[in-house]
Amino acid sequence: MAQHIDRRTPVVLVAGAAGPAEDVADGLLAPGTVLVHHDLGGLGQGVVARSLTTSDDGTPHVRLEILELAHACASCTLREDLLPLLCRLHRRSNVDRIVLHLDSRFEAEAVCWAIEHVIVEGVAGHTDGPASGDVRIEAVVTCLDAETWLRDALGDEVLSDGDDRTVAQLAVGQVAIADALVVAGHGTDGYAHARLHAVLRRLAPGAPISWGVPDDAERLLRLVPKTALRGRAPEPFDALLRGQPPLGDDLGVELFEFSADRPFHPERLHDALDVLFDGVVQARGRVWLVTQPDTALWLESAGGGLRVALAGTWLAAMTPTEQEEASPERRALAALAWDDDRGDRHSSLVVLACGADRSEIDRTLRWALVTDGEWADVDGHREWPDPFGAFHSDPCGDTRTPFAESGDNTAHDQENP
Repeated sequence: MAQHIDRRTPVVLVAGAAGPAEDVADGLLAPGTVLVHHDLGGLGQGVVARSLTTSDDGTPHVRLEILELAHACASCTLREDLLPLLCRLHRRSNVDRIVLHLDSRFEAEAVCWAIEHVIVEGVAGHTDGPASGDVRIEAVVTCLDAETWLRDALGDEVLSDGDDRTVAQLAVGQVAIADALVVAGHGTDGYAHARLHAVLRRLAPGAPISWGVPDDAERLLRLVPKTALRGRAPEPFDALLRGQPPLGDDLGVELFEFSADRPFHPERLHDALDVLFDGVVQARGRVWLVTQPDTALWLESAGGGLRVALAGTWLAAMTPTEQEEASPERRALAALAWDDDRGDRHSSLVVLACGADRSEIDRTLRWALVTDGEWADVDGHREWPDPFGAFHSDPCGDTRTPFAESGDNTAHDQENP
């Protein structure tokens, strides 16, 4: 059998803390590698500075351009320049690899999603379609500050400049998608260092960690396991625990699952979610509401930030034809706990606690489940107020998908770099 050769250009994303990320990205410069960076500091003035750096003769050569964008924002920078640029760079015979040094306003997961899904049009030699037809994610490297990251991940501060995400949502999201981690600086003491290590091992299981900016960034990439995400964010109906993270309590850091085979009361759940905002790095999972029997919701919190979104339709609410179209993995996972009455409906949250009381979280969430009498009142469910009826975000606004400002998930080529 002929072996398939992937001729797409590999892309390494370097995200997170600006200083260490710049050092790591520079450390990956080599003949055949082009380093791309969009500085979004001038978005308020309607401009973005884009630099392309190469080092074919051992000396860095930087080409800087100032881009004027019709609607200056991170989203249109991604659509209008970065995605078409990736397709053009793929066609250069002297480009073997692309390193994206992401501005802190770019979320690595959103960039990876865009590469896989957003249609790129009008690039010479590129068949209209996602950039993933020309490039592939080789690794996502996240850099963080040992002294500040855990405090940021547990906080509720909102990002500045009109960005409704919290600092925690950005910090936690950058680590959760990482295939490798670089931890710069030093914690305040040995206890803080050990606690940070315990959190990272559970949030990004399997990702190699460099304590300090590595002298050999290429070696760090070689340590990335074959099972790494490589830009693929887990789907809502995937198994919630990926890899083999430690499950025991380590200095107050613990990863555990809350599960229930009866639905939540919507208003009580809304009140109960406060228990996830203190001493919890991340909570994520599927939610079954009694007022929405056909629809699974996806809940994800980080520090003091919360997002609830549509996850999809339960298999039990699908027609047989629709069920057959679901992935084999999803059907197999559902079959393990299928019930004749509720089907695959359930609630399951994985919580990464750092100081929070596990028993208090479990007790509060169980208080929010419907009682036997409430569950039996099938006709009354339709009349109950539902704070999640239009989905929910604290702070409000969905910024994980980089196209919230526009429904057009299409990138167009403008001019050659």
